Amino acid sequence: MNGFLHAFIISYTKERGNAHSSPTYSLWSLKWESPARNRMNWPLLYDMQRMLDERIETEHGLMHEDLFNRKMLAFLVELGELANETRCFKFWSVKPSAPAERVLEEYVDGLHFLLSLGLDCGLFYESRELPAVERPLVEQFLAIFRAAERFGETRARGEYDALFAEYWRLGVALGFSSDDIEAAYRRKNEVNHKRQNERY
Repeated sequence: MNGFLHAFIISYTKERGNAHSSPTYSLWSLKWESPARNRMNWPLLYDMQRMLDERIETEHGLMHEDLFNRKMLAFLVELGELANETRCFKFWSVKPSAPAERVLEEYVDGLHFLLSLGLDCGLFYESRELPAVERPLVEQFLAIFRAAERFGETRARGEYDALFAEYWRLGVALGFSSDDIEAAYRRKNEVNHKRQNERY
């Protein structure tokens, strides 16, 4: 497999009333995505996250504190905010999802904390073949919450890999390519450094 992710991704439909409306995410079916489109430079992203973490912890006097639980809670909060932007669970509302750009930004906010949690435990996700899973978007979010709980309890490699795989599935289910995700992560990482400059 050459060390890269060969993913079964979840396709989605977008219903648009006009050129400015947002996508409406619905039930998924499986299709194959070419491996070349799913290559992520994980070592670079982990290194970028490590530098951001070290800066934050140094400037805020947190170098000797265990931040795992706070980072886990932050990840879960970001996951909830992402779900809120997709509006996939809001059966009582007819409003469409947020624009894809906003959904992607929320997704990489969660990715920041997921990378950081791995760094805290000395764990690094490696691209791999993912088994095909077909589930509605709501169930995909719930699968991530459950995987996060298991990882939080064990801090084990297997549980981290499982959590990361579920989060990756969510990204491709939302229609984002590896290029989309990596570019958005880089942009938001730069924003986070600027926020530290501004004492955010």
